[in-house]
Amino acid sequence: MPKIIIVMENTAKLYSFGLRETQTYLFATVFVIGNIVLPQLAHLVPSGGLIWLPIYFFTLIAAYKYGLRVGLLTAILSPIANSALFGMPAMSMLPIILLKSSLLAVAAAYLAHKVGKVSIPAILAAIVFYQAVGSAVEWAVAGDFHQAVQDWRIAFPGLLLQLFGGFAVLKTISKL
Repeated sequence: MPKIIIVMENTAKLYSFGLRETQTYLFATVFVIGNIVLPQLAHLVPSGGLIWLPIYFFTLIAAYKYGLRVGLLTAILSPIANSALFGMPAMSMLPIILLKSSLLAVAAAYLAHKVGKVSIPAILAAIVFYQAVGSAVEWAVAGDFHQAVQDWRIAFPGLLLQLFGGFAVLKTISKL
C-alpha cells in the first residue's frame, strides 16, 4: 500500500510508492515521457536546453508528488533515454545530469514529505540544493568553475520555470 500524506488545509495528497507497486512504474513512465517530450520542445529554441533545463522539470513533479522511488526512476531513466534516443544530453554530460537529477529527486521527495504540502519555499530549497551540490561536484570533477555554475547564469529562466511552473503543476494535481 502506498503511504499517503493528506494535509487538510491544502488538501494536498502526496504519495510514497514502494518498488513492488505497479503505480511506481506507471507514474515513472508517464514522467519519463514528459521528460523526453519537454526537452525536445525546448531544443526547438536555440540553446533551449541550456536555458530551460527541461530534463529536470518532471523529475521535480514526480519526486515531490509521488515520492522518492518514482522520482529516482524518473531522474535516472529520463537522461539515459534522451541520450540514447536523441544524443542529448551528450554522453560527456550524462554523469553530471544524472547526479543533479538524482539530487533533485531526493531533495524534492524529502522536502515534500517534511512539509506535507505544496510549498514554494520547499520547491525552492530542492532546486537550490540540487544546483548547489551538483555545481560543486561538477566543479570538483571538471575543474571549470564557469562551466559548473552555468545553470545559475544561463539557465536562470529554467530555474524559475522549475520553481513557479513546478508549483503550478503540483498545485493543480495536489488533490489527485
